[in-house]
Amino acid sequence: MSDALRKIAPAKPAADTLYREAPNNIEAEQALLGAILVNNDAYYRVSDFLKPAHLYEPLHRKIFEVASDIIRMGKTANPVTIKNFLPADAKVGEMTVPQYLARLAAEAVSIINAEDYGRAIYDLALRRALIQIGEDVVNIAYDAPLDMPPQAQIEDTERRLFELAENGRYDGGFQSFNDAVALAIDMAGAAFERDGHLSGISTGIHSLDSKMGGLQRSDLIVLAGRPGMGKTSLATNIAYNIAAAYEPEVMPDGSFKAKNGGVVGFYSLEMSSEQLATRIISEQTEVSSSKIRRGDITEADFEKLVACSQMMQKVPLYIDQTGGISIAQLSARARRLKRQRGLDVLVVDYVQLMTGSGKGGENRVQEITQITTGLKALGKELNVPIIALSQLSRAVESRDDKRPQLSDLRESGSIEQDADVVLFVFREEYYVKNSEPRDPADPKYPEWEALMDKVKGTADVIIAKQRHGPTGTVKLAFQAEFTRFADLADPSFTQYEEP
Repeated sequence: MSDALRKIAPAKPAADTLYREAPNNIEAEQALLGAILVNNDAYYRVSDFLKPAHLYEPLHRKIFEVASDIIRMGKTANPVTIKNFLPADAKVGEMTVPQYLARLAAEAVSIINAEDYGRAIYDLALRRALIQIGEDVVNIAYDAPLDMPPQAQIEDTERRLFELAENGRYDGGFQSFNDAVALAIDMAGAAFERDGHLSGISTGIHSLDSKMGGLQRSDLIVLAGRPGMGKTSLATNIAYNIAAAYEPEVMPDGSFKAKNGGVVGFYSLEMSSEQLATRIISEQTEVSSSKIRRGDITEADFEKLVACSQMMQKVPLYIDQTGGISIAQLSARARRLKRQRGLDVLVVDYVQLMTGSGKGGENRVQEITQITTGLKALGKELNVPIIALSQLSRAVESRDDKRPQLSDLRESGSIEQDADVVLFVFREEYYVKNSEPRDPADPKYPEWEALMDKVKGTADVIIAKQRHGPTGTVKLAFQAEFTRFADLADPSFTQYEEP
């Protein structure tokens, strides 16, 4: 006896049921299909979220699929127009398919509850999907296939669960312009109430925020520079500023949302977590990081370090120091962090040290393309800004003008294409210092000394691309001994700032 008929025919004794049945509600499916066949407007109440695969009974899936196609073509779906597209020789118990369609339509009461029926069907489909994921976990763990080690299975399961959690909602589809305007006003209101009046998350560097409006959610922000320019230092400064400013707000459902600052995840593929922590402590205490590493500190310095470490224990900054991590592993761990601790900003240092998820045979350009595309998709999926650090090609060094350009992004044009914002860190001091004349008596020495005085302790952050705002250059102060970027206190340092 088919499931469809089982729900119409008298129930048999429970003793006949010797197995546990997957969650389903055939009556709800019959009620929904009946409502659609009587009045096609019922279809539009569920079409945004309900698909044929969500129905449990195979015949019901086919009926819903055919009805959907007919209605989308602008025609009327009813028992007469649908029956020609269904198997003529199929039986539902003693009934033919046309008779079953007629019965569904005859027993339909109204379309008022169509959306409630659709949601009940959808929720049961999600429960069946959860069961399927659980069964796959058990079966794969028992089979132990060579191409899926336990860690890969965990990451795959987390991805499937997160997708199910994100997709298992009734929202989506078109929004009315009224709703879009309301969301825009809400964003403006939140920006007005937030410290700094920014629509995005403040970097803690005012002059950079004024150009960018903060870090916008779902944006991929590429921070690039040649070695020694300080891109890791700038990323670390921004990450700590955001985490230190974190101020949670309790939502009506009991969850937490960042009112200011945010929870930060930092993937450090180049440095260990201890090295990153040393940089941050040096920046906060103004004790040189080289002195900290050598132990060349005074008792007063040590007291500063202890006090700073105690204060930093409450900062929601989480560091993953796994080297050579793949985009799949990174995504799985980011989902886990968001689920367990929350997540507002993600930093990746740096893209060229990551690996793709392919099984080989790909060249490096394809691999970088896969990584940047994956980072962009992850930012949208988690609704967080991602700061991805990138190296620049050596072509910069061969030019007289060392200022980086978008074409200098290393190994793939996809970095420039996928990024919403591209920032370049450029310190002219680095190049001027290396060009120092060997002989102080050299006639060019005074000229070099004057140029060195002009650029010493400064850095340019060049906004080369920004989808939502202007490009330009921001002049910052840079204290190398503390690896600290900050706003310039002296407004006269504006020779490179563009209007």
